[in-house]
Amino acid sequence: MMQPTNLWLIRHALVDENARAILYGTMDVELCPTTLVEQAPMYRALAERLPRPANWVVTPLSRTRRTAQAIFAAGYPVQELTQEPGLIEQHLGEWQGLVHAALPARLAQPKHPFWPLAGTELPPGGETFVAMIARVGPAVRYTGQDVVAVSHGGAIRAAVAHCLRIGADNALHLSVNNLSLTRLERHHDGWRVVCVNEMPGY
Repeated sequence: MMQPTNLWLIRHALVDENARAILYGTMDVELCPTTLVEQAPMYRALAERLPRPANWVVTPLSRTRRTAQAIFAAGYPVQELTQEPGLIEQHLGEWQGLVHAALPARLAQPKHPFWPLAGTELPPGGETFVAMIARVGPAVRYTGQDVVAVSHGGAIRAAVAHCLRIGADNALHLSVNNLSLTRLERHHDGWRVVCVNEMPGY
């Protein structure tokens, strides 16, 4: 019988204040240096909570690698980091870099109440959240191992949507905070969601 795959998804740390003012999507923005220090107890809690041994995965964006490195510095043994492009954030195309207030005038349909745009909205040169779910699905198909993946809020919602087979707009109702933990298990008969948005140290 296939051993279950345990996927531990962590949303990267809070980004710099200037980046939070814009739609940054797949832009490679910096982490907030102040909260990196202030949230040290959360990194220690994650270092204690995460499985050992485990395979570690990050995305091509530096904020995920820096978050993993902060967890290592807090006490988790340093690991080799494998890059997984399929877990990168939603690409917002030409809208990346816009201040949030500039987006509504460009939308073809009403925005989602909890996400900058609806699940089927296609940014020029970007991707819909529906397409993102289709992209993330193959990226989480590991087999029989513990995998820690430092990723992004959108990608984690997409992973849950893939596992539960729910629609894009429904998945966008999920709250995924910075440094939160989402656990997914892949069994022979399908996926199980163990937790979503678990905050370390609480």
